[in-house]
Amino acid sequence: MPETNLTADQLAIALFSEMFMADQLVRARLARALPKGMELSHFSVLQHLARGGDERTPAQLARAFHVTRGAMTNTIAKLEASGFVHVRPDWSDARRKFVALSPAGRNARDTALAAIAPILSDAVKSLGPDQVRGILPIMRALRIRFENPVSDEVK
Repeated sequence: MPETNLTADQLAIALFSEMFMADQLVRARLARALPKGMELSHFSVLQHLARGGDERTPAQLARAFHVTRGAMTNTIAKLEASGFVHVRPDWSDARRKFVALSPAGRNARDTALAAIAPILSDAVKSLGPDQVRGILPIMRALRIRFENPVSDEVK
């Protein structure tokens, strides 16, 4: 059925079905390209710390990734065991900790980025930069909508 003939509900289902499938396929493809032992969640945290440049608390990281503190604590523990992050106590509040990217973590992030960059670049090239520029504002608006939902109730 052409998209022009879809009802609003059918259009929403078609859009999000495509997004969910694309997400699954991209995640699977990138996960295979990452260095041995690195998971997408690890790369994401390393990337976040590298881009931010500052230390973050586990709670701040959990909020940034929309996961539970327990899930983030597990990811941080794995990254610390690999030597990719340094975890230190907050000297003014012993209950809090700070997480920072280590030099080994920066190298691991750079290695992972080098492995996945060609996959992402190839996708942009195949779609065409103009088409990607056109969809970015729409994808950004969707992300913002779901980061700050007005109401998830069906009216």
